[in-house]
Amino acid sequence: MSSLLHESQLAHEANVVWLEDLDALDYVRQALDKSARRGGKPRYARDGRMVGYAELDKNAEANPDSGLFQRRTFFLLPHDRPNDPEGLYKEGAPGEAVDPRTIEPRRVGEKTPRSQGKLRSEIVPT
Repeated sequence: MSSLLHESQLAHEANVVWLEDLDALDYVRQALDKSARRGGKPRYARDGRMVGYAELDKNAEANPDSGLFQRRTFFLLPHDRPNDPEGLYKEGAPGEAVDPRTIEPRRVGEKTPRSQGKLRSEIVPT
């Protein structure tokens, strides 16, 4: 499934759980993954590491064909900026990446100057 999400896909999110300190992360990648459960830490089967996940409310329904729920996961790959600050994403960010400070249940999140790799001195405080 595409990692470029729409808020209509997140209608049953109840909670976002972070596994790492957001102060250390300029961006996170987000995707919808299939899970057997509405809550708890989902299984992770990508390179890199999971840094957070969404839990679903009790009204979320599983896909009738697979019996699985679609839940959002937040992750970083080995070549992402937090792992390789001088690498491919020294500036810019992958398409599915957003600033984790803008993520809430039922809200996709946004790209910000910080997520796009602007030097911290270039970021104007809000």
